[in-house]
Amino acid sequence: MLQVRASSTLDGGDFGWLKAKHHFAVSPDGNPANKPLGALVVWNDDEIAPGTGFGLHGHADMEIISYVRDGVVTHRDSIGNTGRTEAGDVQAISAGTGIRHSEHNLGAAPLRLFQIWLRPRVNGGEPYWSTRRFRQHDRTNQFVVLASGFPGDRNALPIRADARVLGAALRAGTQAHYELSDFRYAYLAPARGAVDVNGLRLAVGDGIAALDELHLAISAHEDSEVILVVTD
Repeated sequence: MLQVRASSTLDGGDFGWLKAKHHFAVSPDGNPANKPLGALVVWNDDEIAPGTGFGLHGHADMEIISYVRDGVVTHRDSIGNTGRTEAGDVQAISAGTGIRHSEHNLGAAPLRLFQIWLRPRVNGGEPYWSTRRFRQHDRTNQFVVLASGFPGDRNALPIRADARVLGAALRAGTQAHYELSDFRYAYLAPARGAVDVNGLRLAVGDGIAALDELHLAISAHEDSEVILVVTD
């Protein structure tokens, strides 16, 4: 089963410093059609104005992956980490027993990113943060694992969830495929461009949820970039 979540159906708002779209309902009055998918509970599409950001705040027992679409995010946390993650790159937080962090746009242009939250397979554990650069060239017309809870995905950022976060950069007129195998759930959103997923059209701002599908075929109408999460 496939469910297109068009931009017009997503919750969110314009708060001046933050423009947010929520692919999954994050409050009781959110769109009830946009339910969590297994371990995947949050996918926010955020635009953060220059010189602003999320101040120091805390999380526990959550895996938080940020994919930077445009700009640079500056991270600081309560376990001593400070770092920058640029467009096309990924950062991951395993909140574990608890971590406090801030995420700011210190640049002169808007920061756009996907924030993806996954429930861990087991609560607790030592919190940690990591970031990694992923070359666009390596993702051309194929999926690359960006973050993973499986030890075989050695080049991916480690997370503590039964899930993978993947990215692909498709040239106009090309197609990429992903076999879902044992994963029951998947969610895909374009970071740029426009694509068809199993024949259903998506533009930037839209997403598509998959339940018990065996295969995803992604066709690019123009040069495009997509992010995909698969989970149980």
